[in-house]
Amino acid sequence: MAQTTDTLNAPPPVLNGLYADPNIAVFGNKFYIYPTTDGTKGWLSTSFTCWSSNNLVNWKNEGVILDLPHDLTWAAERAWAPTIARKNNKYYYYYSANVNIGVAVADKPTGPFKDPLGKPLIPKGTKRGQMIDPMVFVDDDGTAYLYFGQGQCNIVKLNDDMVSCDTSKIISFKPQGYNEGPFMIKRKEVYYLMWSEYDTRDPRYSIAYATSSSPTGPFKKAVGYPVLKGKGVVKGAGHHSVVQVPGKDEWYIAYHRFKIPGGDGYNRETCISPMRFDAQGNIMPVDVFEKVKPVKVKK
Repeated sequence: MAQTTDTLNAPPPVLNGLYADPNIAVFGNKFYIYPTTDGTKGWLSTSFTCWSSNNLVNWKNEGVILDLPHDLTWAAERAWAPTIARKNNKYYYYYSANVNIGVAVADKPTGPFKDPLGKPLIPKGTKRGQMIDPMVFVDDDGTAYLYFGQGQCNIVKLNDDMVSCDTSKIISFKPQGYNEGPFMIKRKEVYYLMWSEYDTRDPRYSIAYATSSSPTGPFKKAVGYPVLKGKGVVKGAGHHSVVQVPGKDEWYIAYHRFKIPGGDGYNRETCISPMRFDAQGNIMPVDVFEKVKPVKVKK
């Protein structure tokens, strides 16, 4: 008899509290999540936290790593959707602040992070749509790219210093269905550009993707099913990130959903699910009811 999924009961969130837009990463033998602090009408959060885990299941709050009113001179609220990368033996943290994209730098993945510019890296109005939802991707050759934008997707190559770029060379395009939250991964020489469709307040919020042989495209959208979408009690599942277990073809997707029970687009919680590929390299639909088992990273 085929096993049926209990869609009335979902696994608990991995972070304790209201957090959205999680960026999951692995540095050394630890996993980290960098989320948006949620729970305010209009998404008016003012600070960012970092969470760490040895096994993807148990997460520790490392505290506030960037406080907009205290650490920035150019923005005090709307602290949204960060991303992080390691290069030059430093950690570079990109984030949305008052609908601009900023960058901060630290010597450790848990901060403290400092603003090296005193101004946005990508100011609002640079391109059409909102300058939000940065995602940093460092390719195998060390070249770093920033993906960002709501309304359309933008790609720009970062300079070697990781805190500057030539905004005149931004590539802008809009994949079918694209709304926000771009994310890039590379597997077996294929580049997967993923993004969120619909609005984060919409229960249909979901994840789609396209592939390319280049980090800057052109991209061909995968047809058929979304990678991730809500079902049953799980609603508004989207704005994701993906992590690969070092040394393995093993992948996990972090994302938010409406808080269970009673959540909405302003009250969201962070979850993790396994993400798999088929033999042809297609991303298979994620089961939002599958529990994550403990994962260890070898030193």
